[in-house]
Amino acid sequence: MARYNDAVCKLCRREGEKLFLKGERCLSDKCAVEKRNYPPGEHGRRRRVKQSEYGIHLREKQKLRRTYGLLERQFSNYFELADKKKGITGENLLMMLEMRLDSVVQRLGFASSKSSARQIVRHGHITVNDRKVNIPSFQVKPGQVVAVKEKSKKLEAIKNSLEAVEHRGIPQWLDLDKDNMKGTVMDVPTREDITSPINEQLIVEYYSR
Repeated sequence: MARYNDAVCKLCRREGEKLFLKGERCLSDKCAVEKRNYPPGEHGRRRRVKQSEYGIHLREKQKLRRTYGLLERQFSNYFELADKKKGITGENLLMMLEMRLDSVVQRLGFASSKSSARQIVRHGHITVNDRKVNIPSFQVKPGQVVAVKEKSKKLEAIKNSLEAVEHRGIPQWLDLDKDNMKGTVMDVPTREDITSPINEQLIVEYYSR
């Protein structure tokens, strides 16, 4: 499967805001958005032209897709599923993305970024209800327990990320047992629980055009 392999800081600069793709680095003065807050490329410093309505919708879609590290086809598949579910399509989309296993692993503090969370899951370091799950897109359900495998608890990357979890904070819909490196999904996140600066209605309008 194709995967974006270029510098992820370019994605944040292209969107003009932090997408928190590099974990703790995004919170430091080394963040590329702080140092070079203009689009990448040789023409990045030039004055930006006024965006069209389509351009505004596209940028919002790209922002959300890049935040969760999805390919175009994957993202459109999520939108189709969200559109078929009862409720508000945009909110359904955000909740489904948050309930991905890699997202939950990051929110619990086992990884500092979505990309490192995907790697941890793929390498078999995570269990759901005591069963190993190595599929980052696995949809976690309320009541399930997401934990670090016993043999993986000594990994420095996971331990270091957990040390900084209090600084990042844990969403209310998750309950973390830091000492035992496990967390329980208490409920499905509501729109208020999702703090990403996303206008999901613009994404709905993009796919409805």
